[in-house]
Formats: sequence, C-alpha cells, structure tokens
Amino acid sequence: MSESRRPARGKRSGAGASNNRPRQARRPDAGQAGLDQPRLAARDVLRAVRERDAYANLVLPGLLRERRLDGRDAALATELAYGAARARGLLDAVIADCAGRPIEEVDGPLLDVLQLGAYQLLRTRVAPHAAVATSVDLVRAEAGPGKAGFVNAVLRRVSERSEAEWVERLAPSDPIGRLAFEHAHPAWIAQVFADALGADAGELEDVLIADDSRPAVHLVARPGEISAEELALATGGEVGKYSPYAVYLDGGDPGQLDAVREGLAGVQDEGSQLVARALALAPLEGADGGRWLDLCAGPGGKAALLGALVGIEGGRLDAVEPVAHRADLIRKTTRELPVDVHVADGRDPGLAGGYDRILVDAPCTGLGALRRRPEARWRRQPSDVAALAKLQRELLASALGLVRPGGVVVYSTCSPHLSETVAVVSDAVRRHGVTPLDTRELVPGVPGMGDGTSVQLWPHRHGTDAMFLAALRKPVD
Repeated sequence: MSESRRPARGKRSGAGASNNRPRQARRPDAGQAGLDQPRLAARDVLRAVRERDAYANLVLPGLLRERRLDGRDAALATELAYGAARARGLLDAVIADCAGRPIEEVDGPLLDVLQLGAYQLLRTRVAPHAAVATSVDLVRAEAGPGKAGFVNAVLRRVSERSEAEWVERLAPSDPIGRLAFEHAHPAWIAQVFADALGADAGELEDVLIADDSRPAVHLVARPGEISAEELALATGGEVGKYSPYAVYLDGGDPGQLDAVREGLAGVQDEGSQLVARALALAPLEGADGGRWLDLCAGPGGKAALLGALVGIEGGRLDAVEPVAHRADLIRKTTRELPVDVHVADGRDPGLAGGYDRILVDAPCTGLGALRRRPEARWRRQPSDVAALAKLQRELLASALGLVRPGGVVVYSTCSPHLSETVAVVSDAVRRHGVTPLDTRELVPGVPGMGDGTSVQLWPHRHGTDAMFLAALRKPVD
C-alpha cells in the first residue's frame, strides 16, 4: 500500500472457550455515500471492536466483501483498521493530551474517528490535511458540525508533533515502560516478554517491533494432498523456512484461493504447524498404534494437520472441543480426514485411555499472537493469567491420565508467559513423574532455541507467533 509508511504485513478452545461471533457490520446508508469508503469501513471496524468486543480480523474481511472494496481501497481500510486497533494505547495517550481531558470522557463514536485520524497522522504517509478532513467528514455526517469541530481541533493538535516527539513527551521514564509505549503495548505485556526472554532480554525491543507489525499470511499444505512446493507455485507464495508444510503469502484474502477452498491447504501460522509436527516426531517407547488425541482442538487447524499425518499411517485422531458450534468448525475443517470430534470438556472428556500421542494446545492469554489480533493486547489483563494457568494444569493432568505408558504428550500455548509455559510443565513433571523430552530435537532446523528442554518461538527470531511447546513422555514402569 503506497500510503503507508510501515509495511502492511498484515484459540483457543478447551474448557472456557468463548463463543464470540461478531455480527456483520452495518452497510453505509445513503447519507454516507459521499464519504471516503475505506476510512468509513475502518471506522466501522473500530466501532464494532469497541461496542461489542468484536474481533477486527473477523469483522473486516466480511465488511470488505459486503461493501465491494478491493485493491488499494481494501489495503487502505485494512491498514487503518488494524493499525489503529493495534496502536490504541499510544493513540489514546496523544488524543487525551490534545483534548485536555481523560480518554474516558471522550464519546465513543468520536474516539473511534480520533484514533483513525491520529493513526494516519502519526504512523502513515497520508497527507495531514487528508487525514484531518476525512475524519471531520465522518463525524459531521453522523453527529453534526459541533462535534466535527472538536475532532478537527484535536487532530490539528495531534499533527503538530511527530510520533517520536509525542513519545518523548508522553512515554514513561522507566526503560520497559518507554519501549512498551513507543511500540504500542501495555507495559505489563512488555514485562512478560522480557521475563520470558531471560538472559536475552536485550531483544525486547526487537520483539515489540515485530509484534507491532502486521504479519505475513502463512498457509499449510495438507500432507498427502499437496506439497509446499506445489502450493507455493499455485498461489504465488514462498516455501516456508521451518515447517515442511508452510507457504508464505505477502497478503490478499487466502479464503479466495482455490487450494484453500478445495481443502488442499489452510491458513495456519508456521509456529502452529511446528507444534503439530513435533507431536508426530516425538519418540515413543513401543510401537505407535495410530491412536492420537487433540484435547483442545477448536477451531481445528492443528486437528486437520494431525488428522492428515495420522491418516497417512492408517490411524485416527480424536478431537475434543467443549463448545458445539466450534466443534462444528472442526468437523468442517477436518472433513474427509480420519478425525472423530467429541463435544466434551477436556478436563474430563469421557474417553478411554491408551493414546499414543496427545496434543494439549491449551487455552491461554494469546500473548504470542497479538500481531494477528490487533485489539487483543488492550483487552487482556494480568488478572486473566491465574484462572488460565489453573485450567492449563488441569488439562495437562487429564492428558497425562489418557496417554499410555511410553506415549507422549505435547503441551503448547500461544503465549510466552512463564506462568502459562515452564511453570505448568514443571508442575506436571513434579506431580505426575513424567519425563521431559528435548523438544528442540522435534523442531529440526529451527535456530535460536536456547537452553533447556522446551521450545519458545518468537516473531522477531522465527517469523512465527510466540508459540511455546514441551514434550513429556509417560514412563513405561
């Protein structure tokens, strides 16, 4: 997208999964026909996120199709909606300073437009007069000239300084707080990343920069149906670095690709592909009987990859999901694969034990996938962690009760939070007497794994979500 200064690169299931399914955004009415349509679409995404806790990445694609926005218009709407949602903390601090009032005292519909305008002024090459004028037009059409004048005044003050100058004026003085503010993260999340990096905490700014950018689209080639090389040729993508099934795309709507519509490929981060492959590669004691389990399977991406892999050897996968409509998504995603879907709580799924391989891709804070869910960083709170960590321990204990002696459980989360990762695994080793495997050997060819037996992937090192995985084997005796 030529107007943007930054490149436009671009789960949880188990117990407690959300059934949030955002409604379609409203069509623009006749009075909005003369407005800038990409900016109107971006405004409507921000409004859906604010008013009903919708997910931007679920609302926007349908809205673009409904309003027939494509090409440069779709790219602009995408950059503005995702960018403003991602940078909300920084933008709100600037807006509050310019408005002379706390952000909570700014009317919601005006705040949506102010965030949109401030994002254009601070983080794109959109001409300042265009950013201000189109924002004022959006407010005038809906709320009249009085409120439009307020938006005009605030945005003109925003335009008086560059992003770097606003950071210098408003950022906290402590090093982590300053980096968090500059790169649009809550300070507590930046601290979580620093803690997980440990001795490599000097890489914190690199993590935040990578997390503050929209990522490339990753496809997964379904084993036994199409190779990554064939998928790359068919889609114009690039074969992935680490997963033998991965293909990278620069952008576009992957749902429109023939390979995806025909079930030959899916959209899946390469880190998630590596988690599923690690389960398949883990060494067992005794023969693999082809009885595998995905204990937290919704919405079905890993279950589809695991189903394809176990199917090649003549085995079957059981997939557990407690929410009925998400179970239906798994059935759709795994159609024609040897996968049996069960609507059950993973802590007590009512399945007979004796599984050879079990994946526990546990519900988590999702702090490792913030770049794919732009508004998520501002929704999560430190208080969310304790309940999730308890659920994670219970799910892992359930899996260890269902796996056969000599079998393997892979525990993974899309979060680097130490309370959700190494603490959960250490507790399981202590309580259940299982043997940690060197999980680094199960992700061959991936650099930067560090010390220890678990694996923590990072967007700045590997180009993946910040997935954590650890493999545990149940002793035969």
